[in-house]
Amino acid sequence: MRRRDFITLVGGASATPSLLWSLAARAEEAGKLPTIGFLGQTTRSAASEWVAAFVQRLRELGWIEGRTIAIDYRWGEGSGERAAEIAAEFVRLKVNIIVTSGTPQILAAKRATSIIPIVFATSGDPVGTSAVGSLARPGGNVTGLSTLATDTTGKRLELLREVVPSLRRLAIMGNVGNPFTVLELGEVQAAAAALGLDVETLEIRRAKDIAPAFEVLDGRADALYVCTDALANAARIRINILAVGARLSTMHGSRDYVEAGG
Repeated sequence: MRRRDFITLVGGASATPSLLWSLAARAEEAGKLPTIGFLGQTTRSAASEWVAAFVQRLRELGWIEGRTIAIDYRWGEGSGERAAEIAAEFVRLKVNIIVTSGTPQILAAKRATSIIPIVFATSGDPVGTSAVGSLARPGGNVTGLSTLATDTTGKRLELLREVVPSLRRLAIMGNVGNPFTVLELGEVQAAAAALGLDVETLEIRRAKDIAPAFEVLDGRADALYVCTDALANAARIRINILAVGARLSTMHGSRDYVEAGG
């Protein structure tokens, strides 16, 4: 995602003046600045452009960090368990709103509170993963924007086949601990079957599972499709190095992975 796109996204989804004014009123009653709990998917360094865009858009709307609002940053480092811990901490701290991105992070925040508003910047399929009731009427205390990532899975696979005309065997890597990734895996497998490709699915749950997955692969694929999620994003440089070492053309769902050498 481009930085300017994220600025626009945040301005439209999570930093509307009416929402923040209502938060300010509630916080003022408690004698403190309204506080945004920022639950990051990966690390501060990996998300630096996202943070800069978020803070810039808030400033454009008149909300200055440290002056009119406070932002409490926490970083999930690609771990669903860590996201759950952070969400619970935000509830204890009584933040006024939780801003996050990614299915495991959204669901962790939703499980932690049904009262504090939760706004997500991106979700692959918020309806399919039960983060919201529907796109038109999300319901509850959760809202945000969907990337509709499963709808473009087949197109990405078709593009990969154009780039690698000799493609016959496809490896798919995905974090099966992420409900959205499970959906995406199913979409990729169906699209690969329609193209007559043999599929090798590499299921991961933690960063330490990545290297052994490549060892199992060992020459059994012509290309690699990496499902996008926080775990894969946090380990994208390592995945790219291993893919180059295995001489695998690789398809990613986000430019972050390409900028990291994919």
